[in-house]
Amino acid sequence: MEKVLFIVAPDDFQDEELFRTQKELKDCGYETWIASHKADTCRGVNGGIAQSDMVLEDVDTNDFEAVIFVGGKGSRVFFSDPHAYKIAQAMHGLGKTIAAISIAPVILANAGILKKRYATVSQSESKMLEGKGTHYSNEGVVVDGNIVTAAGLRNAEEFGQKICELLSKRD
Repeated sequence: MEKVLFIVAPDDFQDEELFRTQKELKDCGYETWIASHKADTCRGVNGGIAQSDMVLEDVDTNDFEAVIFVGGKGSRVFFSDPHAYKIAQAMHGLGKTIAAISIAPVILANAGILKKRYATVSQSESKMLEGKGTHYSNEGVVVDGNIVTAAGLRNAEEFGQKICELLSKRD
């Protein structure tokens, strides 16, 4: 079974963005894994619990078909994280699917992979994306090549479905 990696903050990830997107991917037949700053219990902003399987430093991008950065206020810990950048850049270099929801597209912009690409993000971060050379779109979900971005939790199911569509084209 092909594997998909979710990157979640150790605290205050957005529950619905993880759990709804994860459900869509599992329904499409993908095995889901979680990485964070600790290989331990991660807590969502709404009390949800996710078990991290590994720390970012131990991620082997060759093992995964996609990486998904989950939003929520806790995801700011990855805004300047070199390990998060390395994962995004490596997946991009391999032509694999990269996705981010809510404020998490900032991680992709900071990693340099949204330059001259179309993407969306929570409205609060739109100027930041534009400042990094991204073509901001206020749509709920945007697909540009192998990159999927979503504005927030209201878009989680569609976000998961778009990721599944991209992955199915690779098979």
